[in-house]
Amino acid sequence: MAVAGTTLGAVLAFGLGRSLGRDALRPLLKGKILAGLDRRLTDQGFGSVLVLRIVPGLPFQGVNLAAAFSGVRFRPYTTATALGVLPGTAAYVIAGATASVPSSPAFILSTAAIVAVTVLTLAALRRGRRTAPPNAGEPA
Repeated sequence: MAVAGTTLGAVLAFGLGRSLGRDALRPLLKGKILAGLDRRLTDQGFGSVLVLRIVPGLPFQGVNLAAAFSGVRFRPYTTATALGVLPGTAAYVIAGATASVPSSPAFILSTAAIVAVTVLTLAALRRGRRTAPPNAGEPA
């Protein structure tokens, strides 16, 4: 039920972003970072949204709006959102349901999964910063 509610909320935000402001924000896509994000979401919508949903700590509404203002199509966005939030939601639900017995295997495994995904995400971000070309974040 949590995944369905999360996906529905994301779809509503996506639809609202598309209907209210997509064209108004197009002029802001001149910077390299925003233009690159738009290009990636447009060209590789499903995979990009899936990764953005799996990564913990990313602002959920920010991903919704970035996708809405890009060229990603509705069906890949919705499917990737539902699949991408599933692992994290499951881990948090299991951890919460078993928190009264912190020594239980279910609690330990779900907590380990949350920590592992967080550590892998931080490592990937750190690696990305080291391999980024100089001035990658500066506007043209």
